[in-house]
Amino acid sequence: MAKRNKRLKSSIESYKSEIEKHFEKLDKDIDEEDEILAKYHLKEIDKSLIKALEEKISLLGMELEYSELIKKYKNRLEKYKKKLWIE
Repeated sequence: MAKRNKRLKSSIESYKSEIEKHFEKLDKDIDEEDEILAKYHLKEIDKSLIKALEEKISLLGMELEYSELIKKYKNRLEKYKKKLWIE
């Protein structure tokens, strides 16, 4: 069980870094006014990475510890959606 928890924690850290990379790419796309790529990164973060992160966290049973992090990512996504006029 300890090995499983270690792998889950490792994958959570990996997802966090991937999400941050996509946010950086999203900033770059917005600065360059590339709306198509910006929307792609928004969807990738929202539909794929955050969902996978939530799944790993629930498998680990640490929803309370990471709830603020998930809220932070979702609030950040909403701000970007407003910038791009996406509902």
